[in-house]
Amino acid sequence: MKLSIIIPSYNEAATLNQIIIRVKKQNLKNVTKEIIVIDDGSTDSTKKILSRQTGIKTVSLTKNQGKGAAIRHGLKQVTGDYVLIQDADLEYDPADIQSLLAPVLSGKTQVVYGSRFLGPHKNMLFWHLKGNQLLSLITNLLYDTTLSDMEVGYKLIPKQLLTSLTLKENRFGFEPEITSKILKSGFRIYEVPVSYSGREFSEGKKITWVDGLIAFWLLFKYRFFN
Repeated sequence: MKLSIIIPSYNEAATLNQIIIRVKKQNLKNVTKEIIVIDDGSTDSTKKILSRQTGIKTVSLTKNQGKGAAIRHGLKQVTGDYVLIQDADLEYDPADIQSLLAPVLSGKTQVVYGSRFLGPHKNMLFWHLKGNQLLSLITNLLYDTTLSDMEVGYKLIPKQLLTSLTLKENRFGFEPEITSKILKSGFRIYEVPVSYSGREFSEGKKITWVDGLIAFWLLFKYRFFN
């Protein structure tokens, strides 16, 4: 199997070099990997960092378009059988990639999500926790599933499935959109525990309560109107 790891990055110079190094170091059993980093219009030293990296593909966007748009640009460069989304901020540990791959390699499933709530994690802000739990509950009610962490950033999806879906959302709406469309396509999602070390807003965390409200609407939108 060949795994394409897409790393969307917007002003993540503080952690970008380290996350690329960590991903490169992962020796995945029976899997080759390619790394695709999308500079989503960063205004920090991201370009300088990427210019010093070797063995990766890079895509530079002239202006910030959002996580969903960055992922769509990255998909154009994918040559692997599977795609994994890896955030650039060190909240998710690349050491968990092998755990995400295991159910696929053993033939148990085709789509795997990590779950921050099943694995070891640093406690997140109370309202972020409740917001995530509420969005997962709504997902389960609308799509007849039992996900514990719909908003998780670690998603492993077959390239063929990803490219068959018409993805539209530009920002963090990617998470509810892709989950909705996967479930409506008849795929069941397999969850595995992943570790999580959440950032504070002072450390550069970007998602806000507004994105939570948008996610709430998108879950309904893609269930009933798209």
